[in-house]
Amino acid sequence: MEQNDLKEYRYNGARSLILLHKNHLNSFLKTWREAKSFNIALPETEDSDYKSLETLLIHVLRSARGYMIWMCDKLNLADPEINTVPEIHNIDSEADEYLKHLLAKWALPLTEIEESRFNNPTYTSNWGVEYCIDAMLEHAVMHPIRHEFQLRNLMRLRQKYIL
Repeated sequence: MEQNDLKEYRYNGARSLILLHKNHLNSFLKTWREAKSFNIALPETEDSDYKSLETLLIHVLRSARGYMIWMCDKLNLADPEINTVPEIHNIDSEADEYLKHLLAKWALPLTEIEESRFNNPTYTSNWGVEYCIDAMLEHAVMHPIRHEFQLRNLMRLRQKYIL
């Protein structure tokens, strides 16, 4: 899905954020593969989403799926029918195909929503924070950016100690 392949939206801000989300998920996956090739270990934590590179990848993809399902629910849209994320033992080999599916499903639901519905009202997220739809789209864009930044820092630290 190239920028020109994404159809017009009633609210171009949503279209822009969906394209940014696509770019940053693809960039995250590329960085994740690089971290995997360097055998990067995540810092010790009790958070099950950060036990391994595989659980981190599942977390990022599952979150992206969840954000769109949440937005569709709050806007009373049909279920976007995004498949569940592959199991941990398949995540590495199925990530590219799953991401392709996820991004195709992300491109569809919000095209006909008028701008005013993106900003008002707000809704409570699954983790208890209030978001309007526009803010949830921005959150969805930032999520893979944050984790890519984390992986890049871990790779820089590793290179520093190797040199």
